[in-house]
Amino acid sequence: MSSATYRTLLRTPGAAAFFLTAAVGRVGIAMTSLGIVWLVHGRTDSYADAGLVTGGCAVAEALAGPQVARLIDHFGQTRVLPPALLAHAASVVTLLTLVAGGSPSWLMTAGGVLVGATVPQLGALSAARWSALLRGDRSAALPTAFALESLSNALGYLVGPALVSTIGAGGHPALGTVLAGVLVVAGGLAFAAQHSTAPPPVSAFAERTRARGSLLRSGFAVLVVHNLAIGVYFGAMQVSVTAFAVEHGAPDAAAPLFAVSSCSGLLAGWLYGLRRWRAKPRVQLAAATAGLALGSLLLFAAGSPLGLGFVIVVTGTAVPPILVLFSVLAESAVHQAVLTQAFTWLSSASAAGAAGAAAISGWAVDASGATGGFAAATTAAATMAVLAAGGIRARYGPRRRQLARQEPTRPKERPRDERTMPGTQPPT
Repeated sequence: MSSATYRTLLRTPGAAAFFLTAAVGRVGIAMTSLGIVWLVHGRTDSYADAGLVTGGCAVAEALAGPQVARLIDHFGQTRVLPPALLAHAASVVTLLTLVAGGSPSWLMTAGGVLVGATVPQLGALSAARWSALLRGDRSAALPTAFALESLSNALGYLVGPALVSTIGAGGHPALGTVLAGVLVVAGGLAFAAQHSTAPPPVSAFAERTRARGSLLRSGFAVLVVHNLAIGVYFGAMQVSVTAFAVEHGAPDAAAPLFAVSSCSGLLAGWLYGLRRWRAKPRVQLAAATAGLALGSLLLFAAGSPLGLGFVIVVTGTAVPPILVLFSVLAESAVHQAVLTQAFTWLSSASAAGAAGAAAISGWAVDASGATGGFAAATTAAATMAVLAAGGIRARYGPRRRQLARQEPTRPKERPRDERTMPGTQPPT
């Protein structure tokens, strides 16, 4: 195995251009929420107001994202993305103006809603391009492409929050939001300019109707529940790891623990994408989710930040393959004409799960300490494992029974005196 696998993929005509420009925009997207926290808190000195505005942004992004994706699937990326990016730029300017003017919290929250509703889902758009680019004989390379997407997303969320925190701590809370907006708009416009790799829109009404129906299939619905569950896992772990560090008198250990988790995930995702796996995606998902569920049980045995760091490395290696497999299975579960919507719905489900888990885990930690938060994370991981195992049974169980019924049976041998002798007719 070597990184040549990724290099070969990026040498596909047009691939490097859209992938790298989307990566730039992803850093800005990763900075947006935390940038709003620094912006609002720096002006109001209130984390309650900052949380309200950030929450409005997150909810709006989760709800509006699939609707914008629907327009993109209908009219095409190159027609919808530029005006959406201009709307995002105007929304960021509006929020900055409202905060600088000392507006009431509800008005700043409305500004946050506008920012969230116009955030472009560059990850979903990039994944849809890979799917269009690697059809037919090259479809076997899709898992590697989705692994590359997962790496880009992880790097964005590793670099972005660190960058905006550094800027905010340096006494420039508004600059983080400005830079986030610039990166999103600049990266998005450069991405939209890559016309040659954009998936063709579907204009026929009948085909659009049939394609949208694929979003209602049970296979895709299960993937949405999977993403909701992994969002709960992420949200619960963020709260629980922080609480664990505080309980053990080492609050400063939380940041290194999250860094260890991110780095182990990056390495696991990189290695996973280098290999062509023989097992079916559903089988791989069952194995990965089972590993995450079993590894999560070790969280209850951690007695120190060092011990927790070891467990986080173990569980962190299971997460990137799971995320890649979600994309692989979604790509095969829905019609090509609604791929952007499908990927966006998965992202929205994950975001909704993480937001809900933050509140639930906070209550659990207050009631039972970090152990309560770990219980929420473990429950989410176990839910994914059960769903994945059920998917294998539903997929392959009926086929095995059908093959068993179709297997030819050997005819029963008649006694010697009933056998047909040469030159005679068989008994009638």
